[in-house]
Amino acid sequence: MSYKVGIIGSGVAGLASAIRLAIAGHRVEVFEANAYPGGKLSEIKLGAYRFDAGPSLLTLPSLIDELFELAGENPAQYFTYQKLEINCEYFFPDGVNISAHADHEKLIEEIIQNTAERPENVRKALAKSQLLYEHLSELFMFSSLQDPKTFVSRPAFKAYRKLHRLGFFQTMNGANASTFDDPRITQMFNRYATYNGSSPYKTPATMNIIPHLEMSLGAYFPAGGMHSITLALYDLAKRLGVIFHFNQPVERILIEKGHAKGLMTGGLSLDFDRLVSNMDIVNSYRKLMPDLKAPRFLLNQPKSSSALIFYWGVGKKFPQLDLHNILFSRDYKAEFEHIFQRGVIFHDPTVYINITSRYEPSDAPEHGENWFTMINVPNNQGQNWEELITEARKNILNKITATLGEDIAPLIEVEEILDPRTIESKTSSALGALYGNSSNNLFAAFLRHANKSRRVKGLYFCGGSVHPGGGIPMSLSSAKLVAKYFR
Repeated sequence: MSYKVGIIGSGVAGLASAIRLAIAGHRVEVFEANAYPGGKLSEIKLGAYRFDAGPSLLTLPSLIDELFELAGENPAQYFTYQKLEINCEYFFPDGVNISAHADHEKLIEEIIQNTAERPENVRKALAKSQLLYEHLSELFMFSSLQDPKTFVSRPAFKAYRKLHRLGFFQTMNGANASTFDDPRITQMFNRYATYNGSSPYKTPATMNIIPHLEMSLGAYFPAGGMHSITLALYDLAKRLGVIFHFNQPVERILIEKGHAKGLMTGGLSLDFDRLVSNMDIVNSYRKLMPDLKAPRFLLNQPKSSSALIFYWGVGKKFPQLDLHNILFSRDYKAEFEHIFQRGVIFHDPTVYINITSRYEPSDAPEHGENWFTMINVPNNQGQNWEELITEARKNILNKITATLGEDIAPLIEVEEILDPRTIESKTSSALGALYGNSSNNLFAAFLRHANKSRRVKGLYFCGGSVHPGGGIPMSLSSAKLVAKYFR
């Protein structure tokens, strides 16, 4: 049966949902509040510099290729990418620099040459991350936890047999600290908690599944930068007949007798057979369905961290930096305590610098580099952000200067800032949280909203704030789950 489907929001999950549903023969229209598609996966241009505005790391590109293949197209004609040889450059406060090679043996050699770590410990951690992926990915990343059949499926029983080894009852830091001898390598592996906006001192050790995605399956750079993902999927959706309405925020989801019947935008009521919301789940309920009894327990779960990003056009090239760079805090635990317990920014934050002009020279003038400079910060709870941003900028510049041995402040030619308030206003993310609910407790995977509404028939949800979670692979997976429910 063919349905007329309205999709609210054109983030990567909204685009992927539109593509999958159009391929299935449905008539799809997408309503986007902004003037452009992509949500967080957009771009910023400042003079001669171009920046990816949001997500900067691509893993599991096969999930994108799959969308083109389902449409009967060759993905390589529309979307290309290359695997990174160096996943990240890590800089520690004591002056140690580790190049995280994609090749495991080169990575291990780099670690043992620069730290006191034993090679067998690194191999053990990589093997454990692979074990987690092999036993949990199908269950938690690509299946619906709303469907009882999931828990009696083959992947479920495969996981049950290894339950004692999967880290459900230990924190990420607890597992890593017991694996490694050198605290710097513990810190390096703890960093992966930030990939879903959580603290390694609270999130369960099952989240050690994340390193496998990057360190073993690979990190990639798409030609044209991350924004090319949005452009490629948007163009594919249009070729499939999807209709887009930009600058058209949805004001209400229309519900009659427990069924989604349409939406209201610009004061007009539009009829649809089914609706998919790619808006943050909290705002989907509170703004679009204020009269519906909401699942308060899920919506009130603690939210993930947010980000403070400085888009800097830097008028010099720094050969010691690569595409992805991390300048670690001296006290990682205190940094996360400031974010999640105190709701403020630590004076010595870990700094992430993404420089796409390393791989896409047109992103910066010949003499410079485009620095996407980010720190993890608390979500928006009404803090004095002007004061916090001013202090953070000073501390970030001091840290970079100490690491590189050169004051970069005079080299900054252009600047734009994105903080939790603007993340919230531009993307409708509750409190400016990047990943919806945090994963700072044992049951986090079960405390995300399902992709199909139990309260309203014909209503579905996709994106980083619902199951299976935040990040590009998870958002694409949420679209796949929505499409399965339509069958």
